[in-house]
Amino acid sequence: MTTSDIVAQGLRGKKGDIKSLVFEGALLLSLFISLLFLIILLLDVVGKGIGVLLDRGGSFLSSGLSSFAERAGVGQGIFGSLVMLIFVVLLAFPIGVAAAIYLEEYAKDTKFNRFIDVNIRNLAGVPSIVYGLLGVAIFVLVLAPLTGGASYIAGGLTLAVLVLPIIIITSAEALRAVPDSIREAGFGVGATRWEVVRSHVLPVAAPGILTGTVLSISRALGETAPLLLVGAVTGFVATGDASLGEQLQGPFATLPTTIFAWASQPDADFRALTQAAIIV
Repeated sequence: MTTSDIVAQGLRGKKGDIKSLVFEGALLLSLFISLLFLIILLLDVVGKGIGVLLDRGGSFLSSGLSSFAERAGVGQGIFGSLVMLIFVVLLAFPIGVAAAIYLEEYAKDTKFNRFIDVNIRNLAGVPSIVYGLLGVAIFVLVLAPLTGGASYIAGGLTLAVLVLPIIIITSAEALRAVPDSIREAGFGVGATRWEVVRSHVLPVAAPGILTGTVLSISRALGETAPLLLVGAVTGFVATGDASLGEQLQGPFATLPTTIFAWASQPDADFRALTQAAIIV
C-alpha cells in the first residue's frame, strides 16, 4: 500500500466518523445560535432607532444634551469621544510602544524586570471601575488646578492610563514575534541596537502593534464606568458659548455616557434616542 492510499483511507475514515460529525454539528449549532442572538439584537436596535435618524437627520448628530427629547442629540457625546480618542492616541500609544521596546529589546532578564512585566500584565486585567477611582483620586482631586476637576482632561487621562498596559502587552508580543534572525542580520552588518530596532524590528512588528492599539482604543471609546466616576455628565448640561479651552476643563460627556443617561430616563422618547445613539 502506497502513502497516497494510506492518506486516502484515513480521510475516508474521518468522513465516516460519527463522533466527528456530531462534534462538527455542535460547533456549527453554537455558531448559529451566537449569530442569531446578535442579529436579533441588531434588528431590535435598528428597528427602534432608525426612525429617529430618519426624522431628525443631521440635527440629531449635531445637537447637544437637552431635557427635551425632540431637541436632544449626540453632538456633545461625539465631541467628547473624539477628545478621549486624541488623549489616548497622544499619550498611551507612544508611551506604551516605547515601554514595550525597552522591555523587549533593551531590558536585561533580571528579577526586577520580570516583576515589572508580571505587574503590567496584572494591570491589564484590573476592572475599569478601579481606574475610575484612580482618576478621581489623582486627576480630579489632586491635579484639579491643572485638569479643572471633573473635565475632559481628567477623563482622557483616566482612559489613557486604563489602556496603557494593554498597549504595552500587545506591542511587546508583536516585538517578541519578530524572528531573532532579523536582529542578528542587522548586528552582522554593524548596525547599532537602535538602528536594528528602528529599521528592522519595528517595520516587521508594526501590524501587530497597530492591531493591539486599535483594539485598545476601541475599548477606551466604549468605556462608561470610569468616566461616570470621574464626573461625566449624566443630566442635561450644555456647554453654551464656552471656548475650547473652557470646554476641556468643564463638564463633559461621551457617546457611551450619553447612551447611559438616556437609557436611565423613563420617557419612551428618550428610549428611542438611546437606540438611535447605539446605531451611531
